[in-house]
Amino acid sequence: MHSPVRVMIVEDSLVIRQLLAHIITRDPRLILAAAVSSAEEALREIPRIQPDVISMDIRLPGMDGLEATRRIMSEHPTPIVVIAGSIEDAALKISMNALRAGALTVVEKPVGVTNAGYDGIADTICTQLYIMSQVPVVRQRSFAWRPPAQRTTSAWHDDSTGSQAPSLLGIAASTGGPPALAKVLSGLPADFPIPILLVQHIGAPFMEGFASWLDGIMPLNVGVARDQETPVAGRVYVAPGDRHLLLSPSGTLRISATAPLAGQRPSATLLFRSMADALGSKGLGVILTGMGEDGAPGLVEMRQAGAYTIAEDESTAVVYGMPAAALRMGGVRASLPLDLIAPRIARLVKDARQ
Repeated sequence: MHSPVRVMIVEDSLVIRQLLAHIITRDPRLILAAAVSSAEEALREIPRIQPDVISMDIRLPGMDGLEATRRIMSEHPTPIVVIAGSIEDAALKISMNALRAGALTVVEKPVGVTNAGYDGIADTICTQLYIMSQVPVVRQRSFAWRPPAQRTTSAWHDDSTGSQAPSLLGIAASTGGPPALAKVLSGLPADFPIPILLVQHIGAPFMEGFASWLDGIMPLNVGVARDQETPVAGRVYVAPGDRHLLLSPSGTLRISATAPLAGQRPSATLLFRSMADALGSKGLGVILTGMGEDGAPGLVEMRQAGAYTIAEDESTAVVYGMPAAALRMGGVRASLPLDLIAPRIARLVKDARQ
């Protein structure tokens, strides 16, 4: 049997700190290693405590959670789960920037035990702490890739023959996705000539803030997709929280509340499958870092329909789960490091204006 995961809580509110401690200690997968009230105390204690995962508040006295994340990832790389108590703009921006600085995911802060949503939030916190504790993190994580001589056997795979100019781009990510998506989408010009549909696995309350954060850091316009909307060139349509985003045969967007697929809603597989059906060889599918296999079966269907498909290479993926599954299933025409994905997309769509 595996040893319980050692959790450090960083939270300035005594009430929330005690509530998180209660949530963690009741889960047999976890053990409370420490609970501190400031980022400064956390940085002092991490070398001694050596936690497997950190629960990080964002709004802290003195050093905030964003700077704490940067410092921890630089000095004592440890998986970090951001616990966000507010979905107003300022807190969400800090949370999203913490993900860019190296935190792995963001979850809702717990509410009182008598609140109707308590059990669900508590279960999500414990599950995310446990899962993220298994993610390998590196000092000052960046997206520079290793030179080929140091790479694993998953050498960059590329099949560029016979490509048609795509009319729509679908892109999906999970764990580690926000900074990866920011990297790829920021590399595309404001006059990008086709629409972009995006699936990111993140808690439903954070989806609006995630879209707003992306919108603020890149030339493209980003917003949450709406049902029956007609996608236009140069705009990014983000799947709403806890809803599937699909492309209808008529070319409009469809927002669906049908059951999760393989535990995911939104599902990247359903997005890619709808693109295969609606666009055939004129789709472009991209799958980035993430746990599990969501998106992989759908990318297979896109490739079988003649579409061009790209997966992030193992050398840059924070978690090489979804891209690896897509490659293993035969759904990938090009497996590329993160820095090469935007240039490849731009090259593929350059004829779409004509």
